[in-house]
Amino acid sequence: MEINYKVENSVAIISWNMTTSPMNVMNDISIPEFAGHLETAYADPEVKGIIITSEKNEFIAGADVKMILRNNDKDRSEMHKFSLDFNHIFRRLETCGKPVVAAMNGTALGGGYEVCLSCHYRIALDNPKAQIGLPEVQLGLLPGGGGTQRLPRLIGMEAALMLMIEGKRITPKEALGYGMVNDMAASREEMMEKAMKWVLANPRAIQPWDEFDKKTGAIKARENYKVPGGNVQSPTGMRTFAGGTAMIMDKTKGNYPAPIAILSCVYEGLQVNIDRAIPIEARYFVKVATSKEAKNLISVMFLGKNDADKGASRPKNIPATDVKKLGILGAGFMGAGIAYVSAMAGIEVVLKDVTLDAAEKGKDYSRSLVQKGIERNKTTTEKGEKLLSLIHPTADVADLKGCDLIIEAVFENRELKANVTKESEPMLVENLGVFGSNTSTLPITGLAKASSKPENFIGIHFFSPVDKMMLVELIRGKETSDYAVAVAVDYVKKIRKTPIVVNDSRGFYTSRCFGTYTTEGIALLKDGVNPILIENAGKNAGMPVGALAVSDEVALDLALKISKQAIADGALTEDDTTYQATKLMVEDLGRLGKKNKKGFYEYPDGAKKHLWEGLSQYFPVSEVQPEVEEVKKRLLYRQVVETIRCMDEGVLISKLDANIGSILAWGFPPYAGGTLNFPEFVGKETFLKEVDRLADTYGERFRLTDKQKELVKSL
Repeated sequence: MEINYKVENSVAIISWNMTTSPMNVMNDISIPEFAGHLETAYADPEVKGIIITSEKNEFIAGADVKMILRNNDKDRSEMHKFSLDFNHIFRRLETCGKPVVAAMNGTALGGGYEVCLSCHYRIALDNPKAQIGLPEVQLGLLPGGGGTQRLPRLIGMEAALMLMIEGKRITPKEALGYGMVNDMAASREEMMEKAMKWVLANPRAIQPWDEFDKKTGAIKARENYKVPGGNVQSPTGMRTFAGGTAMIMDKTKGNYPAPIAILSCVYEGLQVNIDRAIPIEARYFVKVATSKEAKNLISVMFLGKNDADKGASRPKNIPATDVKKLGILGAGFMGAGIAYVSAMAGIEVVLKDVTLDAAEKGKDYSRSLVQKGIERNKTTTEKGEKLLSLIHPTADVADLKGCDLIIEAVFENRELKANVTKESEPMLVENLGVFGSNTSTLPITGLAKASSKPENFIGIHFFSPVDKMMLVELIRGKETSDYAVAVAVDYVKKIRKTPIVVNDSRGFYTSRCFGTYTTEGIALLKDGVNPILIENAGKNAGMPVGALAVSDEVALDLALKISKQAIADGALTEDDTTYQATKLMVEDLGRLGKKNKKGFYEYPDGAKKHLWEGLSQYFPVSEVQPEVEEVKKRLLYRQVVETIRCMDEGVLISKLDANIGSILAWGFPPYAGGTLNFPEFVGKETFLKEVDRLADTYGERFRLTDKQKELVKSL
């Protein structure tokens, strides 16, 4: 049994306690069992009411997304029937004629909260760690169990739409403020006592959107129900839907169907009664649930990311390891960020710099974040002090003695990195200590030559800002052992970030492929494409920011430095477009990017940044401009082509790491499922024809070999 049933004081208590899943979820097993228990309660004349609760720490975490993914490829009519049958359970629950209370002892998300919405009363346990909401939009879905209809009828359109379109998760106390729960309890015992008392005191409970039929006494849907705050045709409604459509299109660029579908569900559904509204929601649910976007978001950003978070790329033959003491070389912005997230995970951190003053300044970063957390009630003074006590600033290399892992985060200079490696490596735990380099471009195999134990040397590439960016790219050099990889993966898991593992090359995977977005943006500029078109095309394609804007943010002088190093190493020539453009901007014009408020953009004090008016003098705009779709293709396909090359060359080890890395590292559009899912998203034959056309038109950087084309077909 996944769900328990008992009767106390003439009240049926249905308690979720799934053994086939780590959390209570709605799936092919639990849904029929839940419905069966409900029918038992309805049919028993001795049962006066029902309490739905959980014996686990959470209430119901939502629907099993694997079940939804299995249904993704089904015939739409079959999935539509499934949706209506699912909704029938909730509609039967709220019209059964007996009072039903949701005793929410923990997290209730998605379908789990939709169970609560169909109950007549909701009591939540006062647990600040619990989450309540309808976050389906984050998976490309919409609430499919009546959520788009019940929530706005309960709390009003504006609040409900904001919560559903943003996929916001809130605490029980916040939910009480919204009216999403009716009461709270300090303990499980008090929660059940309140639930029992309410059931027995309200024998004729009914939803506000329903009414008793005056002739039969049966419960039926209320016509012309007045939604709190105003109906669809009210001034509030007209303002909400007009503004909501514009806001969604601006934010999603039309790449994600779910938010607009949620808006349509609410708009259409609130103009009819609840019984006619549910089939409207079911129709839209089927549409988004069978979309390519939903399939990609579920398979990559939920299931795939969960696998990566658990260490999918970790060598399986190595016992679990645990970094308890960490050394960080360099207390700059990157090193300070690594120190903070590591201390957050309870790791003792030695933050070393050339001087104690510099190391203390590095710790100031953590002090600042802790203070912000206290001010925003995200942490307590006691917890903040405990975190800060774990970070030990120093200028003395001897303080690194006994470290399980040392990460160098010094400047991108081979000689400097070699010096700090030789100086600090002897401080590691003998034989078992691992040395990591937080380089973003320099090959690990070359850096490992400074190590006395290259088998225990690995690349650990963080992204900035460390406390916000969730990905860590681990780079295996030619001599890096499985043990070193395992230690690095276990460390990344401990600091609650997502690890991917790649093999060594110039720029590894993420820097190499991310760089193609900025270089193609510069190539478009050189080709005479209007910079406004370049930037808008990038954002319309689903990239977080335009290619020229992100070039400024990374820093044009850094891009020039990387190009010069590549030229010195024979990997690039001086004819390279990016080298020529950044050399002009940096050396001739003194425009370094955002850092000195002069790059492709201008950064006026107190005003919004804007493209530099002088660009057209150095990069003349052609009279005839390409279509926006063509610019989007150049920007996206270039990134995908480079990823395919990384896979072909063995830089990438798995398709999952490629997709997760592209989305989390540099913001490749999640709706497409990542760079290696992109060919399937647009159609593999279409993709292969397009790369040939792009190569013929714009250059060999788009060209795939026959072997690489076969690789695309096998993805």
